[in-house]
Amino acid sequence: MSTISDIRKDYQLQSLQENEVATDCTQQFTKWWEEALHAQIEEPNAMTLATASRDGLPSARIVLLKGISSDGFIFYTNYNSFKGQQLDENPRACLVFFWKELERQVRITGLVNKISSRESDEYFNSRPIGSRIGAWASPQSQVIENREWLETEQNNFLQELGSALPLRPEYWGGYIVKPVTVEFWQGRTSRLHDRIQYTLLESGSWKIERLAP
Repeated sequence: MSTISDIRKDYQLQSLQENEVATDCTQQFTKWWEEALHAQIEEPNAMTLATASRDGLPSARIVLLKGISSDGFIFYTNYNSFKGQQLDENPRACLVFFWKELERQVRITGLVNKISSRESDEYFNSRPIGSRIGAWASPQSQVIENREWLETEQNNFLQELGSALPLRPEYWGGYIVKPVTVEFWQGRTSRLHDRIQYTLLESGSWKIERLAP
């Protein structure tokens, strides 16, 4: 039986050169995103979201990307959750995508803001009804007694709701991560990976550099 240290993979699928990438990091991400969709990767929008409290306590979890624009990357959550509390104290975050089928990783570091109520309403109303009810029933990140307590809360809300459709709770909505640095990582053989980093300049343009693997 092999040990953990024996697990390794030699990456050989593709390469990434400075003269091949877009001048804007969002355009380059969109190119890779389309290739991830074409590769039929399961949940390509799954990403690690890393946050930290005011005093630097880190925390990370998987969330789903729900929007891309020239301004940044959007996800939704309960504002009262642990990540919401950390983002309130320290509005900075890092997103990491790992598309193993393409031997690629994207790391995005940036500043975080809440999106508008209108945008959050539009997305909330597009969600499956069960997910909308769950946003009301679950006090995300809080300690609860057991699974039965959660199901009781769900049933109580359903009875109160009746035939009406649930509106978005004020404590639930979207955040946008506005990138400051973005790294595109392409696995290469012998661990000599390609790493291309975009850094936002004061002019609004992007500085593109190669990092050592």
